[in-house]
Amino acid sequence: DKAPLSKSLLLVPSAISILLTLLFQHYQKFFAYNLQAIKEDFQIWRLVCGRTICLDLKDTFCSSLLIYNFRIFERRYGSRKFSSFLLGAWMLSALFDLLLVEITQYIFGITINSLPSGFLGPVFALFVPFYSSIPRVQVTQVLGHFSITNKTLVYILGLQLLTSGSYIWILALSGLVSGICYNSSILKVHRILCVPTWVAKIFSWTLEPIFSSAEPTNEVRVGMGATVDIQRQQRMELLDRQIMMSQVAQMRRQRQQQGGMINWNRLFPPLRHRHNANYQDHRPSEQDIPPPTEVSEEQVARLMEMGFSRGDALEALRASNNDLNVATNFLLQH
Repeated sequence: DKAPLSKSLLLVPSAISILLTLLFQHYQKFFAYNLQAIKEDFQIWRLVCGRTICLDLKDTFCSSLLIYNFRIFERRYGSRKFSSFLLGAWMLSALFDLLLVEITQYIFGITINSLPSGFLGPVFALFVPFYSSIPRVQVTQVLGHFSITNKTLVYILGLQLLTSGSYIWILALSGLVSGICYNSSILKVHRILCVPTWVAKIFSWTLEPIFSSAEPTNEVRVGMGATVDIQRQQRMELLDRQIMMSQVAQMRRQRQQQGGMINWNRLFPPLRHRHNANYQDHRPSEQDIPPPTEVSEEQVARLMEMGFSRGDALEALRASNNDLNVATNFLLQH
């Protein structure tokens, strides 16, 4: 639900990869990531074909599972921003692939004519926001010392993908570097390498209805995972949404009580009661009321790019203390 791009990346490349492996093996040469043909024969089209479809079914399986786990970013940021990140990481990683190959040849004297095919650069780039923005929740411990968290399986899949080929470490390194560049806004890369609004609207009108999914019911959302780990992850996501909605609702009630302003003293209720014994009868003066929260115009623009109105974006950012993630989740739930 709310992740049509992730669904399309799961279905379309995987289906093509299976067909090329089982039925159309003589067409695999057109999807090989041949660097020599790109540099010497200027076959630029191989950058598109060779860096989109996996020719190894194990790489297809691991990358599909990783995309499935990374669908949370499309739900959090919206399809346009998520596709912009993938586009930027794809283009940057292609550049870093060529640079790393030249550096390897210059330093170690190793000539690399081809690299593993597939949508691997952006997949490795998604580990950067996954590491920095997804909270680490301990699930259990092994032998009393090694912690198993909700992120352990994803890292194991990434390690499995990393060890699937001889030179896949080049793709992994270029993907991680491109993810860092895009996620940290180095040289304003996220402003240059982004999907235009009109392109996003065209795809939302044409392809999104094909890959969109209905919102699951509460019965399906909780307790219907294929494994115990998936069921536990589903319950944690549901609990996180409930806590977030409760916090946002509480902040909105406090804003209404104070004339639309956030009560910053809510973070220190014991101190507030200690200084004022008759708290319930006390009415704050104009000097005690804090100024309204300043909303970042950049964050307002990001929410508007996702399709929300400016008024809803301002209200959500003010209610969430200018937290873009909380505001996005709040608007998606309403």
